Amino acid sequence: MSDHDQLLVIVDPVARRSDGESVRIAKDVLSAGAEAKICLPDTPEEFVRALQRRGSRRPVVLGDDRALLRAVTLLHRERELAGAALSLVPIGAPETLRTAYALGVPPGPVAAARAVLDGSVRHLDLLVDDSDGVVLGHLRLPAVSAPAAPAPSVWGTCRSLVRTLVRPAPVVPGARTHRLRVEADGVLLADVGAPVAGVSVRSVGGAAEVTVHPPVAPPHQATARVLTVSGPDFRYRADGHVTGPVRRRTWTVRASAWGLTLPREEAGA
Repeated sequence: MSDHDQLLVIVDPVARRSDGESVRIAKDVLSAGAEAKICLPDTPEEFVRALQRRGSRRPVVLGDDRALLRAVTLLHRERELAGAALSLVPIGAPETLRTAYALGVPPGPVAAARAVLDGSVRHLDLLVDDSDGVVLGHLRLPAVSAPAAPAPSVWGTCRSLVRTLVRPAPVVPGARTHRLRVEADGVLLADVGAPVAGVSVRSVGGAAEVTVHPPVAPPHQATARVLTVSGPDFRYRADGHVTGPVRRRTWTVRASAWGLTLPREEAGA
């Protein structure tokens, strides 16, 4: 990376409040390796305005998955995503950085800042829905977990054992089921008449890999460019965040739609 490369370092306000020391370290490393303009927005709205005014500077976000998603969403909606490679220095609790780590961003402010300076851009797929929302990593439908069964007491276990010895044990209900209609490139994978335990989606090689999980049978997969899910009001979990309820949503894969700076050994993976 040239010493003349100019960076716009946007520090997410949540990152600044939660881990000021990591923010300071990342800023020092970036400023030592490039000409860096530091922006310290206090609200998500100021974060957006800072990104909009980046000019020719390369944007670097210091924050968690939500901050990265905010930046990608803004650039997508302004139709500037293809020409603005992003960089991320992950700052936050591990559970708020699962998407970033899955994409290949190294943990720790020093390693991540060095990747910003010395790495290369990897072009990644994007799932875009019909409300102009985006998904960077995984999508799960619906965003509902089966309730955990209470742990049996010793007395309850003994009674269950006696019942089992006297007569066959009853069938234990499986996971909670949902009535969803799932279409992949127009091909029907599931319908409301045959409930499913859930659906998971991820983009792979320019297509969506769709996995339908029946209540008892093994899951089955399909690949598609366009996925449509409909049914009674449902919520979905995209990049770890819940959205909805909706009755119908369509996602389209945009191959190599955005660029993220990663370490060189990761960029070619």
